Amino acid sequence: MSFSITLTVNGEMRTVALEDPRVTLLDLLRERLELTGTKKGCDRGQCGACTILVDGRRVNSCLALAVSHDGADILTIEGLATGEALHPVQAAFIAHDGFQCGFCTPGQIMSAVGLIREGQAGDDPERVREGMSGNLCRCGAYAGITQAVLEAQTRLAEADRKLVA
Repeated sequence: MSFSITLTVNGEMRTVALEDPRVTLLDLLRERLELTGTKKGCDRGQCGACTILVDGRRVNSCLALAVSHDGADILTIEGLATGEALHPVQAAFIAHDGFQCGFCTPGQIMSAVGLIREGQAGDDPERVREGMSGNLCRCGAYAGITQAVLEAQTRLAEADRKLVA
């Protein structure tokens, strides 16, 4: 039996036929839609390498069945930048050396974007560390990641204030 689902992925509507209802969002993104920026780390929802935004909320895509997200709006690392212009979180990760090997970086960045959009980042490093605790980095780049999130939060808040004014 085949299931057809429609998703908006990085602003583009995509209709996909699924032969197996057990296909995860992670496998759909990587294997069917060729969006390989989202990484398969533990495949158990423990490392955060597969973090994406689904309808604006952070989701471990390895645990999310694609069929249960029919109609959802999906944002992956590939859809974050605008053309050649990096998203402020991406730019802050580079500026603060928030990565080493880079494997966890897409999930870290997507989690940071979600944390900021949820209004949970604040200006306290401990709060950021707690909010990002679902994303593991084997290289230990946590200090740079925390500083990157704090800087991006500040820049995005300033940009929002300028838009309102």
